[in-house]
Amino acid sequence: MPEINPSIILLIALSLVFDYLNGFHDSSNIVATMIASRALSGRQALTLVAIAEFIGPFLFGVAVATTLGNEILNVGVIKLPVTFAALGAAIIWNLLTWWLGIPSSSSHALVGGLIGAAVVENGFEVVKLAGLGKVVLALFISPPLGLFVGYLVMKIVLLLVRGTKPNVNTFFKQIQIVTAVTLALSHGTNDAQKTMGVITMGLVAAGALDKFQVPFWVIALSASAIALGTWTGGWRLIRTLGGKFYKIRPIHGFTVQIASASVILGAALLGGPVSTTQVVSSTILGVGSAERVSKVRWGVVRQIVIAWFTTIPFAAILAGSILWVIKQWV
Repeated sequence: MPEINPSIILLIALSLVFDYLNGFHDSSNIVATMIASRALSGRQALTLVAIAEFIGPFLFGVAVATTLGNEILNVGVIKLPVTFAALGAAIIWNLLTWWLGIPSSSSHALVGGLIGAAVVENGFEVVKLAGLGKVVLALFISPPLGLFVGYLVMKIVLLLVRGTKPNVNTFFKQIQIVTAVTLALSHGTNDAQKTMGVITMGLVAAGALDKFQVPFWVIALSASAIALGTWTGGWRLIRTLGGKFYKIRPIHGFTVQIASASVILGAALLGGPVSTTQVVSSTILGVGSAERVSKVRWGVVRQIVIAWFTTIPFAAILAGSILWVIKQWV
């Protein structure tokens, strides 16, 4: 670990709070359908998923961390207060949307916070347009991709089980344990890396690292924080994703997890920091629509879409405001 000083301690503390809230906030994405379909109890599901969340970041590299921490902004001119403001804005947004029960995107909040604070500090020239384009592309293509993959996988599953007996539901309940672990591994891989990227960016800004390279201890801390947050569980959001779209049955839980894991893990391997909330929400919609479009309660969807599109600008403005306050005191 680097030489201990108050600024680095604050950086790590804020990053781990964000990471914990990310797991707390996004645990609903992983377990909601499994709990709603009664495959496992809430505590069993959260414990199983938390273990997989911890393991995930050690298995699939740090491509997302590199994208978020080194390819969006010019790290050479970033100062620590920028990371403080970005993390503060993302934390506030996570707490607000959790309290309101809205499954918004922690990824959007962090990206918006980083851009807002960095632009206030250094102007628009600090933004690397190629890297920002990669991130925006991943964040905004993944929801329609999740919708399409969810629809397609559900159609295939319905075709395969056509004519089977009702006890096929027992199979779908049991297999969800496997698919939930797969989804949790992909989520831990993608989302914990966002915290790794911010910590490493801050360490470079503080002079504790000569270049952007994620240390092993940063991986371990980030994996631990997101796993702990997942185990704690955001029950308000679990109720939203688990029942407000439509009545979730075991076949839906299985299909949503397969489709979501495919999109999220694929993005992680390519270095795309996608929103797990967006992907899972959109695959739930795709799966429901594959049976019957009228099955989905589209009023709830409208609220979530509004949150999707307001998160980045809100977090950017909030982070810029926090940075302005910091600069008055420093």
